[in-house]
Amino acid sequence: MEITDLQQKAADLLWEAEMTHSAIDPLTDLIPELQVSDSYAVQLININRKLNSGQSIRGHKIGLSSKAMQKMMGVNEPDYGHLLDDFFHSNGDTIPTGKYFIPRIEVEMAYVLGKPLPAPNCTVEDVINATEYIQPALELIDSRIKDWKIKLVDTISDNASSAGLILGGQKADPKIITPKLIGANLSKNGKIIATGAMGGVLNDPTIAVAWLANKVHQFGVTLEAGHVILPGSCTKAFDVLPGDHIIATYDGLGKIEVGFS
Repeated sequence: MEITDLQQKAADLLWEAEMTHSAIDPLTDLIPELQVSDSYAVQLININRKLNSGQSIRGHKIGLSSKAMQKMMGVNEPDYGHLLDDFFHSNGDTIPTGKYFIPRIEVEMAYVLGKPLPAPNCTVEDVINATEYIQPALELIDSRIKDWKIKLVDTISDNASSAGLILGGQKADPKIITPKLIGANLSKNGKIIATGAMGGVLNDPTIAVAWLANKVHQFGVTLEAGHVILPGSCTKAFDVLPGDHIIATYDGLGKIEVGFS
C-alpha cells in the first residue's frame, strides 16, 4: 500500500510528539482532510518505525468496543491497535507516569492465542478453539493528542491510544468458563470506582476478538499463536496519577494490583 504525503505528515506529527514528549493538537484540526481510511496507514508507519528500532509485536488491542467507551470518546465504532513488547508490565509493579502524557486505566480480559485465528469469516467458535487461555488484564491508554480531545481519526492514528498493559490473576479456559459472564470491580486508593461485566464488550468479548481477526485480515495481518488480544474495556477509563494505587478484582480469577509513581 502506497503511503500518501498526508499520511506521512500525520505520522510524523505523532512521532515527534512522542519523541519530544510534547502533546499536539488533534490531527483532525491540524490536517482536516485526514480520513478514517487514512488512519490505519498512519498507525502502521509509526509501528514500523518501532519495529525497525528493535521492538516486536506481542498482540493487538481493540478500542472503543463498549458503549461506555464509545460514549466517553464520542465515537460509534471500535478500532484496533498494536501491543508491543515494551508495553508489558508485571502484576505488582509500580509504573512511572512520567513516560506518559495523560495515562488512564481500563479493566479488560486478555485472550492469549494457542494457534492462529482463521480469517476472513472468523467466528466466536473459532476464537474459543484457538484461545489457549483467558486472563485478567488492565490496559494503560494514553494520547499524544492534547487533553484527550480525540475523534476516531485521531485515536486510530495514535495506535488506538494503547500504551501499556498488566496481566495477572488466574488463567482460565474459555471452553469451561464463559468470558462474558465474568464480573470485575476497579478500586483506586481503597475506593471502588467502577464495576462491570465482560459482557459489556460488544455483548461478548469473544465477538470482539473475532471482529479483530476479520478486520486485520483486510490489511494482510493474521492474529498469531502466542499473541495477546485485549478485546476492550467493560468500564470507562480512569485517570491515574503519581501515588495512585489500583486494584482490579475479577470474579473467581483473582486480582491485579499496580501502583503509579
